[in-house]
Amino acid sequence: MNARFEPGTQLRGRIAPPADKSISHRAAIVGAMASEPVRITNYLDAADTRSTLAAVRELGAIVETRADEVVIRGCGMRNAQASETPIDVGNAGTLMRLLPGWLAFQPEESFTLDGDESIRRRPVDRIAQPLELMGARIDAREGRYPPFTVHGAALQGIEYELPVASAQVKSAVLLAGLATDSTTVLEPIPTRDHTERMLLSAGAQVSRESLPAGGYSSTVGQTDELEIDHIAVPGDLSSAAFLIAAGVLVSGSRLVLEGIGVNWTRAGFLRILERMGAIVVGEVESPGEFGAQEPVCDLDVSYGPIEATTVEADEVPLAIDELPLVALLGCFAEGETIVRGAGELRLKESDRIATVVDGLRGLGAEIEALPDGFAVRGTGRLRGGRLQAHGDHRLALLGAVAGLASEEGVEVIGMDAAEVSYPGFGKDIAALAS
Repeated sequence: MNARFEPGTQLRGRIAPPADKSISHRAAIVGAMASEPVRITNYLDAADTRSTLAAVRELGAIVETRADEVVIRGCGMRNAQASETPIDVGNAGTLMRLLPGWLAFQPEESFTLDGDESIRRRPVDRIAQPLELMGARIDAREGRYPPFTVHGAALQGIEYELPVASAQVKSAVLLAGLATDSTTVLEPIPTRDHTERMLLSAGAQVSRESLPAGGYSSTVGQTDELEIDHIAVPGDLSSAAFLIAAGVLVSGSRLVLEGIGVNWTRAGFLRILERMGAIVVGEVESPGEFGAQEPVCDLDVSYGPIEATTVEADEVPLAIDELPLVALLGCFAEGETIVRGAGELRLKESDRIATVVDGLRGLGAEIEALPDGFAVRGTGRLRGGRLQAHGDHRLALLGAVAGLASEEGVEVIGMDAAEVSYPGFGKDIAALAS
């Protein structure tokens, strides 16, 4: 499906963006592992998160979808049922990388995971390495790609330093660590901590400490069962980011985004915007804070001029999903905006360095690719044209926002990819523009 987004005059109003995709995935998995029913309110109803509900059903959980909540009656931590057919993760990379952490400690059981053509290009060796160190076995196509099979085993605890900052790898190891005496993950650069917070709220032994050289260590211990009766999913900051960018770039705009999760490990984009001089106001959690609850606030966004900035490697993990928007903002900022240390973007639903650079250049941007990022020279304008989404939901949404801020509008080729994370984006924009 293609969609055209015409230049916007102003966007005004209050809106609640979709529920947080990362937290929804984790809520469904933790719900399936729990010993008692779990109510999940504001669960994201999108393609990726529906794949997670389908996956936990395959493993033996009972999932009831109601009008205002999802109720999961889990099968317990150690009673996942092996399926005769591969578990279909669809296009959900988070599901593909987190679920093996639970499956790894199901002794004498084997589970095969597969997905769409995009997911089959995404490597799983970075979760396979630590899980195999703990005692599980992972058999993957060509040694690193889906489909792959997790052979469960009795696990032993490890101390594992992430070679590349990744909340998904960290989460897989911590989930597996629930079946060990003690497992610690060292992250020299902080990554999102939704898994640690949710496990803590479910009664698991979770501790977190600052490392002398920077970053954090997260430790989990032996946990017999997870008990949590309710998980409230906040609004997704990564989805809200597209509305934030539109509010900053479209002249005369003033938006209030309601109920947004502002966990500091997800708010890197907001700190980048602040540095660029954007007007975004809200009570965002301070860096370094940690607890069982996810912080939530409203964000007040206004149009205004912005300045270029440089994003370095230590900022990348806390803004990884929003970096394509930094490229778009850079087109309108005064000066040159540079992103470095973001090689992880090449392993997303598309090679997001190549597709973002090619896509924005096709719209008139002065942008060039770097080996691990990009550089954008701000001209204060964007012509418009056509942008190919390449099956990547964030690229589709990027094209939509680019159209609103452009001179001639943008036709997004493959806008249906946005349904993965932000169903109804076009309707929300229409409501704000009316």
